[in-house]
Amino acid sequence: MKHTPLLEDLRLFCQVAHKTSFAGTALELGISKAVVSKRIGMLEAALQVRLLHRTTRRVSVTDHGEIVRQWAQRILEDVEQMGEAVAQSKLQPQGVLRICSSSGFGRNRLGPALSQLARQYPDLKIQLELLDRPVDLLGEGFDLDIRIGVVHEPDLIAHRIASNQRVLCAAPAYLARRGAPDTLAQLREHDCIVIRERDQDGRRWKLQGPQGLETVKVDGPLSANNGEIVHQWALDGHGIILRSAWDVESSLAQGKLLRILPAYQQAADVWAVTTSRLSNSAKVRACVQFLEQWLQARA
Repeated sequence: MKHTPLLEDLRLFCQVAHKTSFAGTALELGISKAVVSKRIGMLEAALQVRLLHRTTRRVSVTDHGEIVRQWAQRILEDVEQMGEAVAQSKLQPQGVLRICSSSGFGRNRLGPALSQLARQYPDLKIQLELLDRPVDLLGEGFDLDIRIGVVHEPDLIAHRIASNQRVLCAAPAYLARRGAPDTLAQLREHDCIVIRERDQDGRRWKLQGPQGLETVKVDGPLSANNGEIVHQWALDGHGIILRSAWDVESSLAQGKLLRILPAYQQAADVWAVTTSRLSNSAKVRACVQFLEQWLQARA
């Protein structure tokens, strides 16, 4: 006879599936690995299916487990929304808020902003992950993705929270050695430091200029998937970069980098990306509104 699974066990299973580790889940929750294993076993017994493949190093989700994980996420979201609906009269957003962003923006802009958000909403438990790769918000359990540039996914809802642009720049030492390009096409003859960030094509630079939108294919001996490393390589005189104004504004102001081809720029607004409308979640709505005000005040 099948038994109704407990919500706590469904939530635990989702965490194990995300961590792919009993030990990692136990450490995060502050409980023993044995307790985690026992509760997963109880859930498998209740559903009469095997949810996880277990090895000595990691666990992976079975086909049945993937079905359960998808339904469990829906059930847990519905329960959370039910709680938020009951607590509509409360002014303070509460609960766990999982946010992801790219490493450079997350460290230099988002981290300080969330520090202030945590002070404003003490009942909010903020979890930030910095990931320089494409993210599946629903599959990985994130409430919010703060990203820079165009949002391509049609099933996601994007809220622009700050205007931003990418600009071309290089160190004085590089320009003294190689000269500055006079046209966009001349970038092909230069060492361009490419960033492979998330799923973007880092070697095709599309910029808005006097002739409208133009594309140039660039190359160079250095590339990385981290914006801060690319920025430092430019400071070291290795080549030309196309980086967000927020990232290089200090270096430009100090003369450590010089802007080249100033008539050209690339739109790179900051977006808060969600899987559902802001009206569905008080905590997400409060975070997006706060970040919009915080970033605009420091534009």
